[in-house]
Amino acid sequence: MYELTLTLIRGLPGSGKSTLARSLLNNYLNECAHLEADMFFVNKQGEYEFAPNKLKQAHQWCEQQCELYLQQNINVIVSNTFVKQWELKYYRLLAKKYNAKLIIQTCHGKYKNIHQVPEATIKKMKRQWEV
Repeated sequence: MYELTLTLIRGLPGSGKSTLARSLLNNYLNECAHLEADMFFVNKQGEYEFAPNKLKQAHQWCEQQCELYLQQNINVIVSNTFVKQWELKYYRLLAKKYNAKLIIQTCHGKYKNIHQVPEATIKKMKRQWEV
C-alpha cells in the first residue's frame, strides 16, 4: 500500500505551475490526476474559453474532481494560483478527510502566461499574495 498524496502548486500566472505539475506526474509510480480550474474552460474542441463569471464554478468543479479522485485512492496534483490562504482551506480539509499527505509547493518563475492574463491583474494578485 502506498501513501495517498495531494499536492497543491501555487503561484502567479506564468510562474511555472502547469509545467511543474506535468513533471511531477512523471514521478508517480501509481496513478495520479492533474487538475486546474482552467481545465473547466476548455471546450470540446480543446480550445480555452475563459469566462470570468464562471470562475467560482470552475473552482468548485476543481474541488469536486479532486475529492472524486481521492475517494478512489488516486493521488492528485492541483495547480491553481491560490493567492489567498483561504483558497487552500478546502483542499487541506480533503487531505485530512482522506488521510492524504499534503504537499504545498510555490512557483516563482517568470514565464509567458499561457492564458493571456493581463499584466495589471497579475500585479494585483502579487500585491494580494499571502505566504
